[in-house]
Amino acid sequence: MAFLYDTFRLLGSRPLRALWDLDIQGAHHIPRHSAAIVAANHLSVCDEYFLMSAVPRRMTFWAKEEYFDGTGARGAGMRLLMRGLGAIPVQRAGGREALAALAAALPVLEGGGLVCIYPEGTRSPDGRLYRGRTGAAHLAIAARVPVVPVGITGTDRVQPIGRRLPAWRRGEVTIRFGAPLTPPAPDAAGSPLRTALGFTAAVMESVRELSGLPYAGTFAPPRPRTAVPAAS
Repeated sequence: MAFLYDTFRLLGSRPLRALWDLDIQGAHHIPRHSAAIVAANHLSVCDEYFLMSAVPRRMTFWAKEEYFDGTGARGAGMRLLMRGLGAIPVQRAGGREALAALAAALPVLEGGGLVCIYPEGTRSPDGRLYRGRTGAAHLAIAARVPVVPVGITGTDRVQPIGRRLPAWRRGEVTIRFGAPLTPPAPDAAGSPLRTALGFTAAVMESVRELSGLPYAGTFAPPRPRTAVPAAS
């Protein structure tokens, strides 16, 4: 059970909204009871908390595997946090290991839940929107659920890369939800990868329009792996 998620929703959302000006637009696009994938751009480690405050339902997040295998007290604390938030570990390099994240997310969607994914795979290093990876598309096609695109701006000023804690200054964070995108039906005669690539491009174009961020057109460079990660 994601006990920390519910605790934050109950106790943390109101102070967060009071400390920073959170502008939520298009929240009616989030299905009220049915399953969906929420696909957002990724600027800051605090994106999760603003999304949790903006979405009135519990979401299951994909989180990089390094959050689950740190050592020492900080590593144990990070594992507790991730498990308490109900996060699913994902291998960002892709391949067979990444399929475990897909398999773990399917029951959430089959049960009518929400799964939140950052298609870029990591935080933007420079505020631009980077090319999306196909995991969200593969999951949407397999589960036959829509993808709700999201544009996030302002969180990189709240907690820039390299800061362990937020910058305690007023600022505006905007979260724009777009209309759900229906995944294409699997094409038995075509390439599953080509289908996923096409749908990923459509999702990222919607995210680009919602965020207003310049598009880099390439995959985001991977962040160095550390033994005990402090940020995503």
